[in-house]
Amino acid sequence: MTASSPVTDEDRLRRIEQITDTTLAHLDTGDLLTELLDRVRALLQADTAAVLLIDAAGNHLVATAARGIEEEVRQGVRIPVGQGFAGRIAAERRPVVIDEVDHSNVLNPILRDKDIRSLLGVPLIAEGDVLGVLHVGTLRPRLFTSDDAALLQTAADRIALVTRTHLTGLDRAAASVLQRSLMPGALPKVTGIDFAARYIPGEAGGLGGDWYDVFPLPSGRLGVVIGDVVGRGLQSAVVMGRLRSALRAFALEEEDPAEVLERLDANVQHFEDNVMATVLYAIVEPSLESLTLSTAGHLPPVMARSGHAAALVNVPVDLPVGVSVGPPRRTTTIELPPQSLLFLYTDGLVERRGRTLDVGLDALCDVVEADSDADALCATVLHRLVGADPVHDDVAMLVIRRGVTPAIVPLNIVVPAVPRVLADIRAAVRRWLGAAGATGEDMADILVAAGEAASNVVEHAYGPGGGTLTLQMEREGGSVVTTVRDNGRWRSARGHNRGRGTTLIRQCSDEMDVIAGAGGTTVTFRRRIREDAP
Repeated sequence: MTASSPVTDEDRLRRIEQITDTTLAHLDTGDLLTELLDRVRALLQADTAAVLLIDAAGNHLVATAARGIEEEVRQGVRIPVGQGFAGRIAAERRPVVIDEVDHSNVLNPILRDKDIRSLLGVPLIAEGDVLGVLHVGTLRPRLFTSDDAALLQTAADRIALVTRTHLTGLDRAAASVLQRSLMPGALPKVTGIDFAARYIPGEAGGLGGDWYDVFPLPSGRLGVVIGDVVGRGLQSAVVMGRLRSALRAFALEEEDPAEVLERLDANVQHFEDNVMATVLYAIVEPSLESLTLSTAGHLPPVMARSGHAAALVNVPVDLPVGVSVGPPRRTTTIELPPQSLLFLYTDGLVERRGRTLDVGLDALCDVVEADSDADALCATVLHRLVGADPVHDDVAMLVIRRGVTPAIVPLNIVVPAVPRVLADIRAAVRRWLGAAGATGEDMADILVAAGEAASNVVEHAYGPGGGTLTLQMEREGGSVVTTVRDNGRWRSARGHNRGRGTTLIRQCSDEMDVIAGAGGTTVTFRRRIREDAP
């Protein structure tokens, strides 16, 4: 068994300079690790060198770069922390030397298959955190010295520093792409209501888990969300994406904001580990006259009405999602009169070190005004509450401003063409017609016509493969225009007295048009609603 030659102070200094050469800074993470491993092999006269980094869960070391044993990376070697040669180094946070490799001291079979005889490994530590392990090996028995361990630890410190910097940059870039892809590209265009929003990443930790969302619901209502996943960086952005998708799915199935948040909470507690988030979910009625909301640990919104000072909405705040099982969540209904404004935000806007939260909330209420343009208000709030100060936490804000023009959001339903959806469609149409001003005979006739058109799609448009049913309603002047569409090929009516739906639709409407083709069938009918309907 051989030992390395004694190293003079001059040699040690020269070797350290080669490892910490600043000219390597321009290389990306992969090329940098490869270059450093080549230099480490040459300086220590080793045959192999490898870097293993701890995974996101902190339970395994994953082969990330290797020279002489490239199979480690190609095969995605994973070593449990605390087990085997590399696992011991990460767990004990100290160098480990193996003079003679055998089955008892090495877990990775590649090291044995390559006939590596001796190993030296050290931890990669940056800012007190273990990032991974750097190890070298020889194909002949060798006694690694304390000088060898010190030199390798110097290389490891260099690798840990650059790796932390590069990974942080990659996380921020990935989080930025993910966050911006999940934010609404454009807020819905709705007559009678204006939306505006902003997202400002925190300077301390890059992008994170704050988000806002606005989406139409099949009932003709609008879903409005603002939320904040606790934590920063890529992982928080990933969790935010999952929560956003889950909430949208639950919003299609539940009409009560509290029930939507209850299901979201169950989803988080079942599928997410150590995740907590505050979420406010609101549903704006088609008439735009009111909204219902529920808040899971999120700060209450600010309401501003024309001629009145802005104030926090008096809404009960329930537990955040992901915390524990608590009392039932609550839903609150608030009015949204003409020329009123609702301002939603995350805590990064109002929380500052060295001052109470109430101070930030009071400052926000002082800035919000009902007569402000929605987009201009976002700029004003940021100017007054943020200014030139660094933003340490993410900031998301969403403004909902109702104008003076009476309006109703068009109803847009897209559902599977199966019998079970017909009852839900009828309920949504009835609710929308009430908001649109239809009553008495007008409502009854439109309900019958829409129900027949939807039933025809379910029964005749598709075969066993199924398809979709689209129903749209909007008010044009004093009339309600309804369109029911499919993309199938109609089958012949079955049984006696079947296939008369079209006749019934025509009897219940003022005008009707049917367009059928290879791409499906579209039925459009118009019914005038009387102002003095009983």
